[in-house]
Amino acid sequence: MSAPAPSPPLTVVAEPLPRQEEVLTDAALAFVAELHRRFTPRRDELLARRVRRRAEIARTATLDFLPETAEIRADDSWRVAPAPEALNDRRVEITGPTDRRMTVNALNSGARVWLADFEDASSPTWENVVLGQLNLIDAYTRNIDFTDPSSGKTYALRPDEELATVVTRPRGWHLDERHLVDADGTRVPGALVDFGLYFFHNARRLLDRGKGPYFYLPKLESHLEARLWNDVFVLAQDHLGVPRGTIRATVLIETITAAYEMEEILYELRDHASGLNAGRWDYLFSLIKNFRDCGAKFVLPDRNSVTMTAPFMRAYTELLVRTCHRRGAHAIGGMAAFIPSRRNPEVNKVALEKVRADKDREAHDGFDGSWVAHPDLVPVCREAFDEVLGDRPHQKHRLREDVHVEAADLIAVDSLDARPTYAGLVNAVQVGIRYIEAWLRGLGAVAIFNLMEDAATAEISRSQIWQWIDAGVEFDNGEKATPELVRRIAAEELENIRRETGDEAFAAGRWQQAHDLLLKVSLDEEYVDFLTLPAYERLEG
Repeated sequence: MSAPAPSPPLTVVAEPLPRQEEVLTDAALAFVAELHRRFTPRRDELLARRVRRRAEIARTATLDFLPETAEIRADDSWRVAPAPEALNDRRVEITGPTDRRMTVNALNSGARVWLADFEDASSPTWENVVLGQLNLIDAYTRNIDFTDPSSGKTYALRPDEELATVVTRPRGWHLDERHLVDADGTRVPGALVDFGLYFFHNARRLLDRGKGPYFYLPKLESHLEARLWNDVFVLAQDHLGVPRGTIRATVLIETITAAYEMEEILYELRDHASGLNAGRWDYLFSLIKNFRDCGAKFVLPDRNSVTMTAPFMRAYTELLVRTCHRRGAHAIGGMAAFIPSRRNPEVNKVALEKVRADKDREAHDGFDGSWVAHPDLVPVCREAFDEVLGDRPHQKHRLREDVHVEAADLIAVDSLDARPTYAGLVNAVQVGIRYIEAWLRGLGAVAIFNLMEDAATAEISRSQIWQWIDAGVEFDNGEKATPELVRRIAAEELENIRRETGDEAFAAGRWQQAHDLLLKVSLDEEYVDFLTLPAYERLEG
């Protein structure tokens, strides 16, 4: 009698998708299973550590640079590994999800780098997760094109030498993948799914093209989380027999706790690090989340009034540039989220002037490149950096030794004169409902009021509502932030959307569910760490 066949290391809990067998091969799933076996317990410990650290912040209402890692910060001798040629010039980076149309347009955009996003710009339906991987494989084998069903226009890839370099962003450590479970029924962390499938299928293919597997790492909260990623990289490279250091990672400094550990994060990843990025919306979300109940001095005004010129944001970005250049890493600036309108040239003119001013500031501050969300903004960003960089690929020689940032500077929210407004509350409700509704339909990057919004936008919207109510903020029109006021505004917005879309389209959408979820994560006394956690359980597909 023959022995029974061994059980697969992971089980796919989903209906089959077209061509999924090209992504979910036995060998690829075995690789992801090994990552899960080796690293998920440490991931779980680090998530528990986040909870303890947040409790400490609630108790002390402060943060500081770590005394136990002072020697790393004081040691002038260490540097990150030199950048590979494909990541040496990063003056313009475009971001977006990995759907077929975006894949072609981003690669063709003229940007130096495309952030291929499985995280905040992607709603994690199983179709988006698997077919996003397939689209990247097809792009590397030049088997991808896209025909717009409405216009009939066909998009195809330009020659290889004109394409952007891909830097893939897996999901954050906090998110699990419900469609992939082990023998015990435990979900695999989404980060390991996204990283594992991409690295397994593309590492050697990219090396053959003179590039490599490059990653953006989101939402890290400590250098210990960076150490975990570094250990994942080492195992992955050894498993595929590629040299250590083949992987390169850029870390988004988009949590307030990570801002106090920039050097330590680079140190942990030093053989694999290529830079840090200043992420605006998630950074503000993290600041609110961690200091949400620490008193009036931490109450942020309307999100659109917190620009990168705010004193505490200047401290954050200038410290990032100084830290990166001191250690030989790239400093990458934040997102220009404006979506040009072909119908309103006056709106375009004003917005493009703001984008250009923002990119000019970053280039003159010492950043080596920056992000845009739309191909039409690539020339604006490129021109700003061309004027400063000229023919140089970066400006790491600018060490910014004039920058001196104290621990208190990074959380000096009360240095800003602006106050929360009633209009800001209305906008938070509007954007929250509209974004969550699209996310529940499988769309993670959504144009709302001429801005490309992603999950970070909804996070800061609902967090500001929660904080303003908790602090008892009184708005400029004399009304006080209360759950009742938010419910009234949300009901009015839902009715406005019904009139705007029509009854049939409204009924076909997920508007009521989005409304209800926004109110839950904004008004519940127990603040949920990420709205995508309860939203994921409501996501179909």
